[in-house]
Amino acid sequence: MTATTLHEPAHREALWELESAFDRGDLVTLFGTCTVEYDGRAASSLGPGARLLVLKPDGSALVHTDEGRTPVNWQPPGSEHRAAVRDGRLRVRSVRTSPDETLDVWFSAVDQLTAYGVTGGRSVEVVGSEADLKERVIADPELVEAGFEPLATERESDAGPIDVFGRDAAGRPVVVELKRRRVGPAAAGQLARYVNAIEREEPDGTEVRGVLLAPSITDRARDLLADEGLEHVAADPPDGGGDAGDDT
Repeated sequence: MTATTLHEPAHREALWELESAFDRGDLVTLFGTCTVEYDGRAASSLGPGARLLVLKPDGSALVHTDEGRTPVNWQPPGSEHRAAVRDGRLRVRSVRTSPDETLDVWFSAVDQLTAYGVTGGRSVEVVGSEADLKERVIADPELVEAGFEPLATERESDAGPIDVFGRDAAGRPVVVELKRRRVGPAAAGQLARYVNAIEREEPDGTEVRGVLLAPSITDRARDLLADEGLEHVAADPPDGGGDAGDDT
């Protein structure tokens, strides 16, 4: 198990680590001074206090105090974790859509943030690395779509190296970003930057397509792809090597 720990991080530093941890599918713990607000089937609020927040990759969110085994507030699996800095505080939000429920934990100070790359004991595993997935695409281009022709891997662009660059059956440039497990909006934003970089290289009016190839994506990532006119193709890396992941 790998772990990243930040002690007394600034809010922006904590935000960046949270967004990365959500994309990786890590289990996250935050301890600090916070208030808690819940809105859903009822409404509740907790004043300032030292509390432990546990965010699990299955969507669970648990707020604990120093007493008892039961969280003082929580969200069930299937919720979506988000983070932002608002009004000088770090807001960690857990959203459930059916029924509509929102849990907001507002940190005035974070004493410790730890993100754990937990790989054992899950019911669903995706085994393989992004390099394995790249090899799979090169060997079987129709994994992206029928007629796709890969032309280069790690193709340089103004936005960074592109995992796989090619053309579709109509000859249009296609940027393929590979992820070995469930990803969020950061991956969709990364793909959009690569597509924009290739558009700057191509003649005016050239349609450049972008495909995010990953086992699964969050609702926020799906919305961002739709807004940018980009696509998602579900595919797992081949078995045999790399770290385990989770597409819950």
